[in-house]
Amino acid sequence: MSTSPSFPSPSRPLKLSLFLYVLSQQATSALAYSWSFQSPPKQCSDFTINITGSDGRPPYRILVIPYGASPLANNVEARTILDVPFDGNSASLTFKLKYPENSQFVAVVSDASGFGSGGTSVAAQVASSDDDSCFDSRTSVQPQFFFSIEPANQIVQCVNTRLWWDPAVVQGTPNFLGVIPGGQSFAIPQGSLSNVPNQGTGFTWRPNLRAGTTMILVGGDNRGNGTAGSSLNVVSAGISPDASCLDSSSPSSTPGSPAGGSYPTGSTTPGSGSGGGSNVGAIVGGVIGGLVLLISLFLVLFFYRRRQRDRARQREKPMDLISADDDDEDEHGDGPGDRRSRNDLPQFYQPEPFTVPDPTIADTDSLDGRRPLSGGTSTSFYTRSGTPDGSVALGGGASTQGTTTRKGAPPRMMRPVNIIQHDDAGPSYASPPKDEEAETIELPPAYTALRGAPAPAPEPPAPAPTSTAS
Repeated sequence: MSTSPSFPSPSRPLKLSLFLYVLSQQATSALAYSWSFQSPPKQCSDFTINITGSDGRPPYRILVIPYGASPLANNVEARTILDVPFDGNSASLTFKLKYPENSQFVAVVSDASGFGSGGTSVAAQVASSDDDSCFDSRTSVQPQFFFSIEPANQIVQCVNTRLWWDPAVVQGTPNFLGVIPGGQSFAIPQGSLSNVPNQGTGFTWRPNLRAGTTMILVGGDNRGNGTAGSSLNVVSAGISPDASCLDSSSPSSTPGSPAGGSYPTGSTTPGSGSGGGSNVGAIVGGVIGGLVLLISLFLVLFFYRRRQRDRARQREKPMDLISADDDDEDEHGDGPGDRRSRNDLPQFYQPEPFTVPDPTIADTDSLDGRRPLSGGTSTSFYTRSGTPDGSVALGGGASTQGTTTRKGAPPRMMRPVNIIQHDDAGPSYASPPKDEEAETIELPPAYTALRGAPAPAPEPPAPAPTSTAS
């Protein structure tokens, strides 16, 4: 019986070593070279670029492109596009920056693998210096040939754009570059050349750029990159946006380091973490904004519900014009002796009901039952329909014209009453007897009928003394 050879299984330290080796190989392959400014760029001063990392393939070269308007008087453009190669396999380059102070530029580093492999910087600003001999502030520079785009002066997302030039002034075949500040720069693929009347020689390019991307279009020929100058464009969406040409590999603009000073630039490897800080800030800002929005909505809903409950409570409460302020008095009283309502009178000013005694003689309310007043006196004659029954005044019920009766007792007739007000403080004359004599109520005389005491008569003057002659 044959047996297969057996090998000992790798120990745990050997497995760990193999894992670390594979991980280090993957990390090394994922690294990309980068470059940085060793010092802040200054007007007419030496400018040094250093390459770091092991992924670059020399020889390197840097393309420096003017960015923004010229700071010189009369908008004189003294800046030119600089296409500077590194020496051999060197990873460092020093050259003179012939840009005026307060101007800006964008730099792109490339190696043998292709244009823009080292990444693109954001706009850097040139600092001042005492040397201004490297440029002419009175004369604008001119490119060695010009190029044009159609539609004129615009680049539209996924819409065919024609790049054309005058073949009489070009050396070799022109090339065009797309430079995105702080993003992924690329070489524009050249299609088949064609001649169009009144336009010259050119080709059609369909830009797979997202709307809103800032791109610098750079033209060159066999004399170098940038010999045709550059144009700054912002990609537009167009009237009918078309996104059929966009995919994950479409060049885009990613956040970069702030302009000025010394700062490194990462590679164009997709998925690089150059925008991690900005993403974290955006996430934090979005979370805070969402929380503020939720709290605001909760407060609005809370106060709205509270207002609805108050309105419902007011609709259910009956209207009482007399005791409208009773609740306020109960809540804000001054002491135990406070009145329960503002409409209540003090204790000694509260009226008491007058109870009419039981009638002794019943009679109908007619003018014949009234007693005549005292003759020869001025009287005030008050009449009424009749005095109600005492039990009615005490709340036993009301009788109207003798038609309403009390339960358990016969209705009582209303009796006529004469009211006489005396002017002479004496009894009134007796009326002739009748079958049914009306009740008489005598009132005291009015205060206006009383006469005041007569004023005392003045004393006569004393007689004057008489003198006698001796």
